[in-house]
Amino acid sequence: MSENSENSEAPGTPTPPGTTAGPQPEPIRFFGTTWVDHDGGYGLRRAGVAVGSLAAAVAACFVLRFAYQGLEIAEVGSLVGMLVIVMFAICSAIAFRKTWDGFGARPKDPAREDTLRGLKSIGFIGSLLAYFFRSLIEAPGEKLRRTEYESARTQFEKRRSARTGNPAARKASGRKRPKST
Repeated sequence: MSENSENSEAPGTPTPPGTTAGPQPEPIRFFGTTWVDHDGGYGLRRAGVAVGSLAAAVAACFVLRFAYQGLEIAEVGSLVGMLVIVMFAICSAIAFRKTWDGFGARPKDPAREDTLRGLKSIGFIGSLLAYFFRSLIEAPGEKLRRTEYESARTQFEKRRSARTGNPAARKASGRKRPKST
């Protein structure tokens, strides 16, 4: 329970006492922030995501098979049956590619991603398979989040090291800066 409450904080909220200052890692669905140090059951979660996404993809294939059998029973014709198969195949391929690309980079045009949402919904089997294959390698989206997090930490450390001393102490020392005219 405490792990979920720690991972559900919105970005930009003040850090609770006992945590390090600076940027905080972005949680990943099903993993929270366990991807940072690969702790908290990270391996089991990856296995669970892999098994769950593969099982969901197989179940979805059975549902689509039953839908196709319904079309055969309705005797709509071979052309309609072929169009349904081709449509699901193309949509699944596009959904797989878009989901896979989403693990490595943020979308350049979020509006275009919104327009593809319906297509990705039709090709949900492709998205489930992308989750399965990616979870064999890492937590889906871990590489992107790790790159962003390490970059933010590096920038934070650079900014932090650039500030030397306490500005309030400089004013109290009695030294005056020359006025610029």
